[in-house]
Amino acid sequence: MPQITVDYSAPLDRRGFALALHPLVAEAVGAPLSGCTTRFREVEETVVGDGTADRAVVHVDIAVRFGQTDDAKRRLSKVVLALLPRHLKTAERARLSVEIRDFENSYLAG
Repeated sequence: MPQITVDYSAPLDRRGFALALHPLVAEAVGAPLSGCTTRFREVEETVVGDGTADRAVVHVDIAVRFGQTDDAKRRLSKVVLALLPRHLKTAERARLSVEIRDFENSYLAG
């Protein structure tokens, strides 16, 4: 089932983002909505580039079962990237990124 981790230093509506994200991910990868799990990890400090600009960062990592094509992963990445700004609590500029990857063979869920 999709495991989603969000590292963020920008003010983010975490619950709203997860509730909007889960149906998109479930549909894109053919998983049940109930299988989506999102963890949020607030990042205390980030440095972007030469550090002269104080920019917030949000990175979404989505692990899915093996078998999704690279094209399907790219499409999902674009949808998630477009969703993120709607859930930032301020108009602050943030560096946003998304990665869709396959689970390792050792992944088990119970």
